[in-house]
Formats: sequence, structure tokens, C-alpha cells
Amino acid sequence: MQRLRMVPVAKVADAFGARVLAARLGSDGIVTQLRGGGLDGPYPMGDVEVLVSAADLEMAREILLADEVESAFDEVESVVDADLDGPGRAPLARWIVLSVVLGLVLFAYVNTIGYQAPPPARELDRSGAEEPG
Repeated sequence: MQRLRMVPVAKVADAFGARVLAARLGSDGIVTQLRGGGLDGPYPMGDVEVLVSAADLEMAREILLADEVESAFDEVESVVDADLDGPGRAPLARWIVLSVVLGLVLFAYVNTIGYQAPPPARELDRSGAEEPG
């Protein structure tokens, strides 16, 4: 039986990240092994090494590099999307507030003009004709 020589390809900060990395490499047919960090112990802490067979080392590095490049572009796209969503909302909110305030001021002005005191009534003499001046 031939024994595989395992070499480290990456060191990850926690067990979850190491398992995700191992699953990614495993999906491309690369045999992996995890070492360190108290993987199955009650206190998982410390760095975890992801090991691959020596024959698959170059392929594993290429896959990890491609994933890193893709994630860098995803981060840039998410930042651009956030910039398009975020600042666009603030001016819209300002316009809405400004429109409401302007509408209230205009409404108050129109109401004050409409509710002015009526002109004084002219007095009539007993015959029904208006008195001069």
C-alpha cells in the first residue's frame, strides 16, 4: 500500500475556515487533511493547517489563488453596489423633507391670505341708499 506524503498548503485561523477550504479543494478531487487547532476537542483554538498530497500541491495552490482573485473582485463589486445604494438615498430623503416643509409653508401662506378680515360693511340710510363718503 502506497502512503501519501501530505504537505501544508494553507494555515487558517479557525476550524470552520479550514473545513470550508478542505471542502473547496475536495470538490475538485484533491485529498485533504486537517491538522492542529483542536479540531474535534472541547476547546477548538489555534491555527489549523490544511494538508494536501504532494502531487496535488500545485493544483491546490492554483485553485486557492483563483478563489482569492474572485473574492477580491466580489468585494469590489459589493463596495460599488453599496456606493450606488447608500448615497443615493440621502439626497432623496432631503428632497422629500424639503418638499414637505415647502408644502406646509405654502399651505400656511395661502390660508393666511384667505382668512383676512372682510372689508367693513357700508352703512345704508333708511331709504336703502348708501350714504356718501
